[in-house]
Amino acid sequence: MSKISLIALDLDGTLLNSEKKISPRNRAALAAAQAQGVKVVLTTGRPLKAMDFLLEELGTAGLKEEYTITFNGGLVQRNNGEILSKVVLAPEDVATIHDETARLGLPLDAISEGTVYEIHSERKSLYSHYNPYLNFIETDFKDLPSTISYNKCVTAVDQDFLDAAIKQIKPDLFQDYEIFKSREMLLEWCPKNVHKATGLEALAAILGLTSDQVMACGDEANDLSMIQWAGLGVAMGNAVPAVKEVAALVAPVTNDQDAVAWAIENYVLKESE
Repeated sequence: MSKISLIALDLDGTLLNSEKKISPRNRAALAAAQAQGVKVVLTTGRPLKAMDFLLEELGTAGLKEEYTITFNGGLVQRNNGEILSKVVLAPEDVATIHDETARLGLPLDAISEGTVYEIHSERKSLYSHYNPYLNFIETDFKDLPSTISYNKCVTAVDQDFLDAAIKQIKPDLFQDYEIFKSREMLLEWCPKNVHKATGLEALAAILGLTSDQVMACGDEANDLSMIQWAGLGVAMGNAVPAVKEVAALVAPVTNDQDAVAWAIENYVLKESE
C-alpha cells in the first residue's frame, strides 16, 4: 500500500463522538499525522460556515493550503473560502424537488452557501436542529430567490415518516439527482454525479495525489462512494452494513471509541515509522 498523504473524514458518526466532539485521542492522532505532512480534509454534507469551530480545533481554519470538501462533494474549497470546484442545483431543479416533497408531505430546505431557505410546509423541518450555526430564512416557495444557485436541498423529518416516504419517491428522480440519507432523519438531494468521491477525486487531482494515497473514513450511505474510491476506505464499527461491505477495512471500534484514531495509528503513523 502506498504511503497515505491525505485523510478524508466524515463528521457525524465518524470523527465526532455522540457528543458531537473530537475526542482527545482522535485529536492527538490527527495532529501527529499533520506533523508528518499528511493533509486532513473534512468531507461533509455541511457548508464551510458550519465547520469553523472544527477547523479551528484542527488548526486549519482560514488557511489557503488546507482544504475542505463540502456539500457531499459539490464544493471543494481552500479553508480561506476560495472555491476550487463547484457543482450546483439551478432554481428549476429546486422546483422539481419541491414538487415531489410537497406531494409526499415532506419538508424541504434549499441551501445556498451558508444560508438555508426553510420552505413553508405541512411538517416542520428539523434541519435547524442539526446545523444551528447557519443562517435560516423562512420563506414560501413562491418567494424563494430565483437568481441564485443552490448547493443542495435537504429533507429533515421524523425517521419513520421519512423512510415510508422515500419508498414513494418517483424513480426518475433518482436518475436525475443524487438522493440519499446522511443521517436517520435526514435525506439529501444533490446534483447528479455529486457525491463525496467526486469531490475527493477533484481535490486529489489538484494536489497531485492518486487514490491509493488517500484514506477515507465514514459510516453512512453518503460516505459509501469515497470509501470505495479511496485506496484505504475505512468503515467505522458503527457504520451501516452497506458501507462495511465496500470498505477495505472495518474498524473494530466505533466513533465513540476513537475509531478514527485507531485507523490513523495503525495505518498512517505505523506505516511511517
